[in-house]
Amino acid sequence: MILIVDSGSTKTDWISINKSGETLFETQTLGLNPQVLTNHILKERIVNNFELYKFRKDVKEIHFYGAGCGTEPPRVLIKNVFEDIFINCEYYSIKEDTYAAVYSAVDIGTPSIVNIIGTGSNCSYYDGKDVIQRVQSLGYVLMDYASGNYYGKYLIRAYYFNKMPEYLREEFAKNYDLSPNTIKNKLYRDENPNTYLAGFAKFLIDNKSNEYFKEIIYKGLERFIDYQILQYNDFSKVDIHYVGSIAYYLKDEITRVGKKYNLQTGRFIQRPITGLVDYHKRNILS
Repeated sequence: MILIVDSGSTKTDWISINKSGETLFETQTLGLNPQVLTNHILKERIVNNFELYKFRKDVKEIHFYGAGCGTEPPRVLIKNVFEDIFINCEYYSIKEDTYAAVYSAVDIGTPSIVNIIGTGSNCSYYDGKDVIQRVQSLGYVLMDYASGNYYGKYLIRAYYFNKMPEYLREEFAKNYDLSPNTIKNKLYRDENPNTYLAGFAKFLIDNKSNEYFKEIIYKGLERFIDYQILQYNDFSKVDIHYVGSIAYYLKDEITRVGKKYNLQTGRFIQRPITGLVDYHKRNILS
């Protein structure tokens, strides 16, 4: 049994296939970001899933693509977690979620820029063979422009600094618990503060036709382009693909802003797992 896994900070998609490429089961767990979660929490999120626990002894290979796996320490952490659970596994491949985005979005061999804009955000250049990142991610506190947690932070600040129009403040407060104690506990004590922040982005997306929110959306997208996409010399010569829920729901806005920068907007993919499995069938199993 082979597990192919695409993990963001919010959720993780799992597909099990056999050596012939036939799907055995599909399932989903909460996000498995080893940058922000402990060994105990990572294990708990896996073993609490019925299918994964039931078939844990049958797994021989794991191909894991995850947020927070850009450096060696978190990759070691998640591998240790897998070794404790999938005790008969013989092969592990653990890569950053950037690779899942690239493998699911690009035509293999065709240079492209691939962006992830979901709970967090990043940008990579695929030269037709290798994946290149010009910017090393420092996580949700300092980076992640245009992501769910970026917009969540923006909305909370606007609410508390009284910069949000009053009628929107009232509506915002109806939809979320905005008490200071709740926010501080979620941000500074609970697990996954980045996912918590990203939860507020739904309010912005649901009201994206509002002029106030339009300005916020475009400001975030322009910063993402300036700080990420324009790092690459070929930015106006190659297709630019977008992966992740925030990108998917803001594709009209992304396309519009892209024209301002002469960008060639390519594909929008909400969940890369299907394309990722197809990639493995074509290139790993064949």
